[in-house]
Amino acid sequence: MKNLKMYMATGLVIFFRPFGYAQDNDSLSYSPTAKIISIAVPSALIMYGAVSLGNNGIRQFDYSVRDHLLEKDAMWNRSWDNYLKYSPAVAAFGMKIAGMKSTHKITDMAIIHVLSNLLNTGIVHGAKHIVSRERPDYSNRQSFPSGHTSTAFVAAEFLHQEYKDQSVWISIGGYSMASLIGVARVYNNRHWVSDVITGAGIGILSTKIVYWTYPYLQEVFAKRSKKTNAHLFPSYSEGNWGIGLSYTF
Repeated sequence: MKNLKMYMATGLVIFFRPFGYAQDNDSLSYSPTAKIISIAVPSALIMYGAVSLGNNGIRQFDYSVRDHLLEKDAMWNRSWDNYLKYSPAVAAFGMKIAGMKSTHKITDMAIIHVLSNLLNTGIVHGAKHIVSRERPDYSNRQSFPSGHTSTAFVAAEFLHQEYKDQSVWISIGGYSMASLIGVARVYNNRHWVSDVITGAGIGILSTKIVYWTYPYLQEVFAKRSKKTNAHLFPSYSEGNWGIGLSYTF
């Protein structure tokens, strides 16, 4: 019974999102109703995590999964999740460079990806400091929500948004990889199940928000750039991504 519960919990993220891809391909994908529908899954994942902050069955389930893995000596102790969390985004840029048609130009893709990660990071780090939940391995109090998982799901949603019109298997592949990262965080004893589920919701929702608002940001910035000759571009320095702004006088 415990095994069944564990696999159901860690498999939630894998099954939810790929089946919902068709909603984003619908002709009404930019209508208010479609937007509400499309945020139902990430909102439910975040709500699951919020409920887990209390002393209830969801939180007890976190403990039961951790205890089960320790009892069976099933922890992985692997570090590949530190790197593969970026793989869906790497795939997105790789396919663009290879000539596959995407929703945006590569410069816009880079800006969207950076903005999504900035929003995601702000939410995750803020929640970590506010909640201050202890990790299952007792290493620190930065457990809730899972930053690795949220980053992976930013990348997966980014991949989905850019190539959803090409093949459903691209979306499934990206979300499967992100889900594997979430599972790895539990099996590496770095996060509780609820941390991972919440991180997935935050990553998806952060990226959606940027995709919804980006056309308006483009329009506003285009008007201003005509007056100031300003240019917005993605930047990378010492391992950190950001947004650069240049002016020509």
